[in-house]
Amino acid sequence: MILNDFFKALGQMGDPKFLRVFFLGVGSTIAILFVFYLIFLGLLQWIFPDSMTIPWIGEVRWIDDAISWASIPLMLILSVFLMVPVASAVTGFFLESVAQAVEDKHYPSLPPAIQFGFMETLQDSAAFLGVIVVANLFALILYIFLAPFALFIFWGLNGYLLGREYFQMVAMRRVGRDAAISLRKKYMLRIWIAGILMTAPLTIPLISLIVPILGVATFTHLYHRIQATTSGRTNPDPAR
Repeated sequence: MILNDFFKALGQMGDPKFLRVFFLGVGSTIAILFVFYLIFLGLLQWIFPDSMTIPWIGEVRWIDDAISWASIPLMLILSVFLMVPVASAVTGFFLESVAQAVEDKHYPSLPPAIQFGFMETLQDSAAFLGVIVVANLFALILYIFLAPFALFIFWGLNGYLLGREYFQMVAMRRVGRDAAISLRKKYMLRIWIAGILMTAPLTIPLISLIVPILGVATFTHLYHRIQATTSGRTNPDPAR
C-alpha cells in the first residue's frame, strides 16, 4: 500500500505546482548551503591564524589561503550529507502547495484545509531544519566508527525524521497539531517504513532533489488512507 502511495505521487510529478516547489526548493537549498559554507569558512579562519612561525622555516603567510581552498572540497563532502536534510526541510516550507495539489487531483471533495500563519509555518520549518541538520552532523561520527553500517544508519535516521515530520505536517492541515501528533504516534512504524522508502533514493545524485516533493505527496496519500481506516471508510475521499 505504501508503494501505491509512492507511485501515485510519482505519477503527478509533472504537475505545475510540483515543479514550482521543485525549483523554489532547489534554489533555496543552494542558497542555504552557501550560507553554511560561509559560516564554516569563517570558523576555520577564526580558529587558524593568518600566519604562523615554523622553526627552521620562519613565518608562513599562506595558511589563510590554504584553509580557504581546502574548505571547498571539505564543504562539498559535507554537502552530500547536508543536501538531504536541508532540501527536505526547505520543501517542508512549501508543503502546502504539494499537499493541496495531491488533494485537488485525488480527493477533490474534501473541505478546505486548515490554514497556518506564515510565522507558524516558518517556525515549524526552522525547527525541523535545525533538528535534521544537527542529527545528521552527529551521525557523521557514527559513519566514521561504524562505516560498514553507515548507509543503514543514514536510512534509519532520516527515514524516522522525514516520516515523523512530513506526516505530522500533512496531518496538521486536516486535524490540527494535537490530533496529528496522536495519529503519528499510533502509526509510527508504518510512517517510519514510508520514511525509509523516501530516504533510500536520497543517496542518488539529482534524484535526491525531487524526493522531498515525492515524500510530501506520498505522505498525503498515506494520511488519507489512515484517516479512511480509522473512520471505517474504504475510500479516502468522503464523497466517493
